Amino acid sequence: MEEIVIYVHGKGGSAQEAEHYKALFPDCEVIGFDYHARSPWEAAEEFPGFFAAVRKRCEKLTLVANSIGAFFSFASLNEKLVDASYFISPIVDMEQLICNMMRWAGVSEAELAEKLEIPTTFGETLSWEYLCYVREHPVSWEIPTHILYGEKDDLTSMETIKAFAKKNNAELTVMPGGEHWFHTKEQMQFLDNWIKNRRPCKETENKDGLASPAYSSGNRAGADGLRHQKSC
Repeated sequence: MEEIVIYVHGKGGSAQEAEHYKALFPDCEVIGFDYHARSPWEAAEEFPGFFAAVRKRCEKLTLVANSIGAFFSFASLNEKLVDASYFISPIVDMEQLICNMMRWAGVSEAELAEKLEIPTTFGETLSWEYLCYVREHPVSWEIPTHILYGEKDDLTSMETIKAFAKKNNAELTVMPGGEHWFHTKEQMQFLDNWIKNRRPCKETENKDGLASPAYSSGNRAGADGLRHQKSC
């Protein structure tokens, strides 16, 4: 197989979501990864073995990951296992997100260090072990990457996603009015066109439904305009 695509779902999602991406990668085998990890250290144990086994069957492995699935990928994979990646609403700064959740819950760092785990009213359990781990294991990602981000994402700020894209030389596309969870008809159409326009060896044009280059950072973070050209 020339290229295999692995889809990594976000929290509350499932590997079955990979079915949606088969039409977007028609010449590839698309696999949904039914992982069990609930922490980055568990992902570091589980993800590499799965990806290594698939990598042996293809010339190119492409990763499509959503939300915390992207974060777990950052925490466990490298350029030896993945050749290219598409991230949808990725969690790129887990330490910042945990600190934000602590603030929302009115929990101090000293209190969390003492109690180790604290449930919240919004369904998340704050963990001192988790916070310490992400501080001790900063994200490093050197794989060619495209990022799709919703302007109204309530988990990752615009400033944070732009800083990550610039640091890691990733292309960033922002959907005006988009949310963290891409699920409406309009959002899914935007997502589909975003992927189609970035597939290699095809004529690409601006099908994002956008007239202004302000919605994308271009070829790489910091550049102007969208990339609309032949890639092969």
